[in-house]
Amino acid sequence: MAAKLTRWLHATLIACGILICTSPVIAKPELAEFAARATPQEFFPKATRFGTPQGEPPLLPVYVGDALQGYVYLNSDFTASIGYSGKPIHVLVGIDQQGTLTGFKLVDHKEPIVLVGVPEQRVVGAINKLIGARMGAVAAGTEQAPQPDIVSGATVTVLVMADSVVRSAVRIVKSGRLSPTNPEAGAAKAGETETKSIDLTQKESRDWQSLLGDGSVRHLTLTVAEINQAFEKSGNKEAAAHPEQGEPDDTFIDLYTALVSAPVIGRSLLGDVAHERLQKRLKPGQQALIIAGNGLYSFKGSGYVRGGIFDRIELEQGGSGIRFRDRNHERLGDLAAKGAPALHEIGLFTVPDDFAFDPTEPWDLRLLVQRSTGAREKAFLTFDLPYTLPDRYIRREKIPAAAAKVAEGGAVPLAASPESEQSQATTAGEEPFWNQMWRRNTDSIAITAFAIAVLTLIFFFQNALVSRPLFYTWVRRGFLAFTLVWLGWYANAQLSVVNVLTFTNALETGFSWEYFLTAPLIFILWSAVAISLLFWGRGPFCGWLCPFGALQELTNSAAKALGVPQLRVAWNLHERLWPIKYVIFLMLFGVSLYSIGAAEQLAEVEPFKTAIILKFVRDWPFVLFAAALLVAGLFVERFYCRYLCPLGAALAIPGRMRMFEWLRRWPDCGSPCQRCANECPVQSIHPEGHINANECIYCMHCQELYYDDHRCPHMIQVRLKRERSAALSLPSTKEPTKPVRPLISYVGKIVKP
Repeated sequence: MAAKLTRWLHATLIACGILICTSPVIAKPELAEFAARATPQEFFPKATRFGTPQGEPPLLPVYVGDALQGYVYLNSDFTASIGYSGKPIHVLVGIDQQGTLTGFKLVDHKEPIVLVGVPEQRVVGAINKLIGARMGAVAAGTEQAPQPDIVSGATVTVLVMADSVVRSAVRIVKSGRLSPTNPEAGAAKAGETETKSIDLTQKESRDWQSLLGDGSVRHLTLTVAEINQAFEKSGNKEAAAHPEQGEPDDTFIDLYTALVSAPVIGRSLLGDVAHERLQKRLKPGQQALIIAGNGLYSFKGSGYVRGGIFDRIELEQGGSGIRFRDRNHERLGDLAAKGAPALHEIGLFTVPDDFAFDPTEPWDLRLLVQRSTGAREKAFLTFDLPYTLPDRYIRREKIPAAAAKVAEGGAVPLAASPESEQSQATTAGEEPFWNQMWRRNTDSIAITAFAIAVLTLIFFFQNALVSRPLFYTWVRRGFLAFTLVWLGWYANAQLSVVNVLTFTNALETGFSWEYFLTAPLIFILWSAVAISLLFWGRGPFCGWLCPFGALQELTNSAAKALGVPQLRVAWNLHERLWPIKYVIFLMLFGVSLYSIGAAEQLAEVEPFKTAIILKFVRDWPFVLFAAALLVAGLFVERFYCRYLCPLGAALAIPGRMRMFEWLRRWPDCGSPCQRCANECPVQSIHPEGHINANECIYCMHCQELYYDDHRCPHMIQVRLKRERSAALSLPSTKEPTKPVRPLISYVGKIVKP
């Protein structure tokens, strides 16, 4: 019955996959489509109607009768707005003809933190603080960019939304499109103008004190007393009631920053070799900073994850700001400049391509200081560390104004969606973003490729390995430890059923290799898994390359060593529990056809994000769920893999097409011998001796037994016959008077000879 149900599920899912591959491609949502979900009054209270979208990217006019009030636009049309989910957060933004923000509407997102736990209304309410901000003054640099309220638990999502709103509004204001009747808009100035750029010909190196002395390195120090006074002056009584602990003169943070893409500063702080490596990595015109700190407060924090954002620091220039992602960051151990202090945190940050950053103009490093005021509530203050590149590093030259106009337009593109960025890079002959990611992760790529090569050798030479059980056991445990610690906790290369759903969704909505290539380790692992499915089925991933699977097996091994009793599930029940994971996957797959966001929310049935990516630093319900599965795995080895894992189910389906059967069996396996079936860690061997490849994790324990002439009954018989024959061949040996008793009874019990 269970086998028939499993086969039916396989057939259903394959049919659904065929339907997806043959379905038409759905176009990218446009402004008009999202505007249909809103009313003009949400952005301008007296408005009566929307007009016709104008220009590219489009602006949607809003009218009171025939009088133009302003415009509505989609933030993602003008700037990147990628959140934690790796997908754009789409916000409709209202802006009047003077450049004042008038309203917002969140129309589409895939943010898991908002889908699970934090009400959407709180997130939208946080960015409503930006309403009334004068973006003309921000674009001119006379006012600071407005900051949203912070929602505890969704800080990054709110900051991404606010950043995209401010940056897109600044670009629209600078474009002159809000006043199209102005005949002076965009007109080129006559005569010549002066341009500034970093002098790349300078080669000297300088010591720490000289860099500090002329402002090449800028410094901000805050003491505990200064932080406590700042929160008291903020008017937040709850924050003031929770002062920072320590002596008043203790250093709260000692923060440094410098522009290391300037050759002299870079060579001094990084050293010649590291600076040359950085210059090769940077795209033309791209800049890099060093941010370093000491003290009680970390400017990095502990909440960022792979694909996450450093939410405590922001680079701000000319009213636009950007927060760095972990792909922009490289951890450094020390600074090369003579006399440089030992700093606890040092990070090398590259400025993203889509941010219009001029290193010759002043900019600010903004520090966000947070203070807990309750179990989940926090208060925030910002402190600015201003930076101006010293004049000695700047080269000036005169060029015609018209040429300057063209150069300026090319440096600050109006549209900066991920798609347009990719097309612009290709057109300009620049290195694609995914290529940069591969080049920046060469060490991790090499380690991952080496590990996959080692695993391939393990499979090809499995017979030689398993014939040495003790050696093989430590090889397997060592590889699992590597998978858990390095591949999982360090590199965060944990595959997920969300990857499968995203891939099938991409086939439906417009497939692009660039999106999948931006995560090199995930791409390499999926490529290896795809090949291994044809050779061995799901076993190589589930049994060797899954960090959460490794965590389950290693904790179970520790439990066995401590004498924790192991529970063996009755075969009839065990076989009927198998289909649960297929049903879970089928449900997720079906929901993803309707809404990928809803499917990602339901995919929290996987504990991978909690246990591997976030390392249990998460809200307690998620931690409790992951811990419960691990506890169950202490008594039933790989409990989650056996019955609940939708990714395992997804891999088992194409795994049925495997080409090889490399797991050997004796004719009497299963009839009458049951030793392999009784000792299989995941009970993937049927009582009749057949190995169910859909459930097998390729641990090769059965192959250890296959060659062991002290544990395998068949091999014990072979050994005894060999020993008896050898004994009879000796001249002084008499033939025994008693026959050797059979080793195996008809009920499959092992009997000592």
